[in-house]
Amino acid sequence: MDAKHTGHMSRSMAVFAIGFLLFPLLAVVPVSFTSKRYLSMPEGHWSLRHYAALFSSSDWMSSIVQSVLVAACASVIATVLAVTFSVGVWYVRSRIAKAMVALVLVPMVIPPVISAMVLYFMETKLGSWMPSAGYDTLPGVVIAHIVVITPYCVVTMLVALSPLDRRIELAARNLGAGLAQTTFMVVLPNLKLAIASTFFLGLALSWEEISVTLFVTSVNVNTVPRHIWTDLRDNISPGVAAISVLLLALTTAVLLGRMAVQHLAARRQTTH
Repeated sequence: MDAKHTGHMSRSMAVFAIGFLLFPLLAVVPVSFTSKRYLSMPEGHWSLRHYAALFSSSDWMSSIVQSVLVAACASVIATVLAVTFSVGVWYVRSRIAKAMVALVLVPMVIPPVISAMVLYFMETKLGSWMPSAGYDTLPGVVIAHIVVITPYCVVTMLVALSPLDRRIELAARNLGAGLAQTTFMVVLPNLKLAIASTFFLGLALSWEEISVTLFVTSVNVNTVPRHIWTDLRDNISPGVAAISVLLLALTTAVLLGRMAVQHLAARRQTTH
């Protein structure tokens, strides 16, 4: 089999795998346009009533605003932490640094329920000292999301740093640049697309996070995934299908943005 046929077969298998994974998700799209008050297919009569009810609901609008705030704050802070840690590890490159990388990645291998229980006890304890940043507060949810998404951001940054030529640091040092000048004027400008990609990944992960959020919230904070979970438990409404379609669209847009940034970064490395 020549390379041309191998390429066609690989693309066909990739398209089949993508279709197999995404097709069940697309079933929610027609359900969101039903004119009935329960989950069903439109059966010839398509309606926007559930989208209108969604945007006129103060509860849903409050959940969307809270989700946006939590995702934006958590992704920005997690990106800063991941960049700082990864660049530090890139400078050091010792056994201790490798051990620190392993410790940072521990939350990725711990079951989400265990992480959620630990964060619940941590935030209830934190709430006794600082009520504004403890259990069932927006800062508390931001802290929990940072703990969950930072390991993924670190992995993204470490992958981006691995091909970075260390000679650029040595050249900057030989020209008299200090550590801060080398970092902010030489290293970080070469990583700006990777930093943007890390931010998009953190934003998507925080936006859809539910397992930890259920443990660290009760009444005051109600993010979109938590609101969906509550509605599914109490009353299955087509409004859940409408918000699910919007979440799918937003997540797809964020991931496409991340792919575009990665494509630009790959092209830039090729041209250099």
